[in-house]
Amino acid sequence: MRIALVYDCLYPHTVGGAERWYRSLAERLAQDHQVTYLTRLQWRGGDDPGTPFPVVAVTGPMSLYTSSGRRRIWPPLRFGIGVFWHLLRHGGRYDVVHSASFPYFSLIGAWLALRLRRRGRLVVDWFEIWSRQYWVEYLGSFGGRIGHAVQRLCVRLPDRSFVFSRLHERRLGSEGHRAPLTRLTGIYAGGPARENANGPSSPPTIVFAGRHVAEKRVTLVPDTIARARIELPQLRCVIYGDGPESAALKERVAALGLDDVVELAGRVRGEVVEEAMANAACLLLPSSREGYGLVVVEAIARATPAVVVAGPENAAVELVEPGVNGFIAARPDADELAALVIEVVRAGEELRRSTRDWYRAHAAELSIESSLAAVERAYAGAGRELIARS
Repeated sequence: MRIALVYDCLYPHTVGGAERWYRSLAERLAQDHQVTYLTRLQWRGGDDPGTPFPVVAVTGPMSLYTSSGRRRIWPPLRFGIGVFWHLLRHGGRYDVVHSASFPYFSLIGAWLALRLRRRGRLVVDWFEIWSRQYWVEYLGSFGGRIGHAVQRLCVRLPDRSFVFSRLHERRLGSEGHRAPLTRLTGIYAGGPARENANGPSSPPTIVFAGRHVAEKRVTLVPDTIARARIELPQLRCVIYGDGPESAALKERVAALGLDDVVELAGRVRGEVVEEAMANAACLLLPSSREGYGLVVVEAIARATPAVVVAGPENAAVELVEPGVNGFIAARPDADELAALVIEVVRAGEELRRSTRDWYRAHAAELSIESSLAAVERAYAGAGRELIARS
């Protein structure tokens, strides 16, 4: 089958859970199908993007985020136009177009091109569906209403959809989604548990990994560590990633006198983060918004418990069973998070053992292989529909 994957980011040129999902999806599907990846230019123009599958840059390089970490409007519009124009000219090459829902303009462009050509099926991944309230908080009253209206339009466009959490599965239904919908339970490509045979490092170290944007609440990490160190004075922390909040994070670390305690490691290779998580006492992820929470699975797969924060936009809590593979804070409060970090460290090997056992019991459903099987079944269905219509 001939498949076009559509997303404006390509791993490792851009890093994130969705980026890793589409890179893994493309690599696995390319073993049995013809796969083309439609994205924006994220590497030097004359260079090879470094993929085992064809990549088409439908737009040039663009900065996706404002200085505050919010998505810019023009790049998604430009990418949507590029997707539309490519599929209008070359859509006959593809039996299925598999697109990320966000940014929505590429989804609209793909739908319009396929409808004009009267060929091809549109399959869409929904990592997140934002509530109207969150849209307003993110873009203000006027912009939020427009954003929510665009989202409601887009949920009606796919021929088939995939979602990655129960939270967003429910929201899709309430927003008026009508196409066949499958909830995928796994996007982790790391295989069986790979814990550190020697247990966590000493002194105990807390790890944060993610983009430094407001939704990740990375600036809450130093305060949490400072409070936890009152009872665990040997506690250390390593923070990976970068972004608009990095400067504020650095200032907060200095203000708390934690320069020798909290290491700001920046953006590093994935293997470095994986090793750090295997050696960590726990993963601390105080995000307000997660569409899935792949980094939580990556930690738990290494027998490292995770501490997350409950919230109406945070699907990562679905991956944590309190007291078994981590804890869920009721609110983004440094004192409450510190108390949970202390509890994790003091639970020691017993909690690591239950975390390992929990992962082994859920490894199959968390694996990308389970999701790939569902995706290929959907593609096969689309292929039968194409044959029936021809």
